[in-house]
Parts: sequence; C-alpha cells; structure tokens
Amino acid sequence: MTAPDVGPLRAAYAAIEQKLDAGIEGAARDDTRKDIIALFRTLEQSIADLSATVAEMSTLKDDVKRLVDKFKAQQAEAATSAPEFSAEKPVVHADHIGASTFIEKGWSRLSLGDYDGAESALNRALELSPNDPQAEALLGWAQMLQEKYDDALMNFQKVLMRQPANALARINVGYICLKKRIFGEAIEHLSKAIRLDNDKKATLYAHFYLGLVYLEREMHEDAQTFFRKTIALGPNLIEAYYELGRSHWFNGEFDEARAAWAAGHAANKFNPWGKRCAEVLQTVEAGGEPPRSP
Repeated sequence: MTAPDVGPLRAAYAAIEQKLDAGIEGAARDDTRKDIIALFRTLEQSIADLSATVAEMSTLKDDVKRLVDKFKAQQAEAATSAPEFSAEKPVVHADHIGASTFIEKGWSRLSLGDYDGAESALNRALELSPNDPQAEALLGWAQMLQEKYDDALMNFQKVLMRQPANALARINVGYICLKKRIFGEAIEHLSKAIRLDNDKKATLYAHFYLGLVYLEREMHEDAQTFFRKTIALGPNLIEAYYELGRSHWFNGEFDEARAAWAAGHAANKFNPWGKRCAEVLQTVEAGGEPPRSP
C-alpha cells in the first residue's frame, strides 16, 4: 500500500487556518467546526491504516489541534450555559484489551468538540472494560454536550456512586437536573459541590447553576446572590452578568439590570455573552424585553 499524498490534507489545514485568521461568524462557525472534525478524523484513520506515514500524519494531527485551540480562542462557539468540557488527559497504560486507547481517543475527541465521535470511542472502551469510572465520566460529558440528558445522567450517577467527592460529575448532574427542571435534585447536588469545594471550576459553576435554578423559580433575590458570588469567584464567566441582569429586570429592578449588562459587555466585549449583554441593552433601550429563557 502506497503512502497517501499529504499535500491535499495540508491544503485543507491551510484553508481552515486562513478562515480562522480572517475571523468567522454566523453559520460559518458550525461549518468550520465540522471541517476541523472531518480533517481530524481523516488523519486519525490514515495514521491507523498506513504506518509509512505515521510521522508526518502525527505532526499534522498536532497542527490540527492548534486549529482547535485557535478556534476556541476566538470564542466562535455560540453562547451556551452548558459546562465547558474540563477533564485531565487520561493516563494511558498498557493493557491487553486496549480500553485505554479508546479512553484517550474519547478524551481527544471531546477536547476537539467531536462529541458523537467521543461517545463512540468511549462506548467501545466500556465494552472492553465495563464499569471503568474514567470512561463513564467522559461518556457522561459526551452525552451531556449532545443534550442526551438521560443517558448522561445515568453515567454521572454511576461515577458518583464510586466517587462521591467528584465535584465536576456532581455539578454536571446538577446542570442536567436544571435542564430537566428537577430543581430540588439540582439544588441538592450543586449545594454539595459547593460544600466539597475541592475543584475551583466546579465551585464556580455550582454557584452559577444555583443562580439559574432560583431564576427559573422566580426567586430573584436568591438568584442574584448566587450570580454575584459567581462573578466574585470568576469575573471572566460573562454569562453570570447576563443572567444577573435578567434577574434584576424580571424583579422590576430595571436600572440594576442595565448596570449588570453594561458591566458584562465592558468585561469582555468580544465574548459571545458580552455581545449578548450589549444586544439586550439595545433591546430594552428600544422598549423591548429581555428573553425569558437564557
């Protein structure tokens, strides 16, 4: 078998990089994400099938990962309140069944934003090594980020049965309960993550999601307390400014709402949530209302 011509792959890489350097917006964001995923998958398959090109393909694969970093740096993804994937790269160890390889592949695809590809790899890992907590946690992430909430909830609950102090898994359960409007369970899990206080990101998001829970329940003063604490813990979580503004607005505190949105836009005008703060300010100044949902 002859080695493939790497030239077209390099050309595809250069075309995507040129798009990112020029800046992307609107529908082009999702198209660019799909182009990166497609290029990454092609390289993975080529590396697996053709040992003669491993060195060159591996180098190019690392370069494609740089595209992912550049893509994320531009914050081209649409604003969302879902947790950003955050998990340590798994330690790969030699095993006769190969489960570790699929766990690492699942982690890599999650980092890339290829959630369905990650789900496939992690399901394969669990076929080879059932009940592996690392694979279950990563699978929960992949499913949650595809809005497969029931499947994700089942996997995170398995993780918590064995690792009750896993704060990231716990805030993900809280987020899923919020999305499913199971507010009592959401409060229970998020409050426990705050009490654990063993992961800074989990503690930050626990406060933010509790704010969302109380906002959904129209308990505005409680919501505002948690959003302010979120901003104190993580000033770069701009969505907290946006939600704080909504909570003030729907509590009849219009000046406070405008101040929160203005602060969010000033904190990072290039962030999708910073832009959303500016948009909602324009809406209310024109006599409109902020959206009832995030």
